[in-house]
Amino acid sequence: MQIVQRTRVFDGHYKVSQLIVQDGDEQLRRERFEPGHAVAALVFDTKKQQYLLARQYRIGPEKEILELCAGMIDGDEAPETAIRREIHEELGYDVDQLEHIVTMWPSPGTSAESIAVFYAEVSHQSGRGGGLAEENEKIETVGFSLEQLVAEKLQDAKTVIAVQWAQLRK
Repeated sequence: MQIVQRTRVFDGHYKVSQLIVQDGDEQLRRERFEPGHAVAALVFDTKKQQYLLARQYRIGPEKEILELCAGMIDGDEAPETAIRREIHEELGYDVDQLEHIVTMWPSPGTSAESIAVFYAEVSHQSGRGGGLAEENEKIETVGFSLEQLVAEKLQDAKTVIAVQWAQLRK
């Protein structure tokens, strides 16, 4: 398959392109959601011995969900820089250790988004967290032991993957 034409059909907060894909003698028309590239982290507070997750309202499910600290990469920013910024904005912590778990495509059939998922250890809260007012974020930090976290009915795929990684690691 080869993309032979690309047209931006929506250019708002997110972007959508229409692609013409050549597949042998056939041309297929496909839409591709282009939200950008994201980062996320399973954060572990080494002093409290707790995993820290974010609870916030999400437009996709139209409700509050529990998930990893996460956000978008700004421009040419390195994923490691972006996740350190997001952890400070959302949870108020400085990162002591950072380990890359996986970079994944959450929905490769329709979306150009990739998410770099990390494990982060923290021990010092230097900010209040809660997200940025100018981004209308209202984030609650929730702490869990590994046993409590495994027992949670998680609905977010990147969070499920990171929690399973933590289970296998212990």
